[in-house]
Amino acid sequence: MASKPRVKVPKTASVGDIITIKSLISHKMESGQRKNKKGEPIPRRIINKFSVTFNDTLIFSADIDPAVSANPYFEFSARVDESGTFKFVWVDDDGSEYTTEKKIAVS
Repeated sequence: MASKPRVKVPKTASVGDIITIKSLISHKMESGQRKNKKGEPIPRRIINKFSVTFNDTLIFSADIDPAVSANPYFEFSARVDESGTFKFVWVDDDGSEYTTEKKIAVS
């Protein structure tokens, strides 16, 4: 149901820089309150968790409620002191995980 996540992380930075990270995942959120043409409830399907690690250390996380719009977008800042990899994980109600990684070189 979700497409490939999109994230923007600078490719390079200096030691101690504060960088801006942006993330977006296309996902048709379903609240669980609507019904299909047969009158049956459409199961709830939302991205309910989002987390970001840098070199395996958690740096950002969010629990997402049903009131969030489709295609959740997050923007946040992080300080980088070393080169490494950001790992982004979105978790859906059905347990599906959507992940992507971005590297940054710090000099």
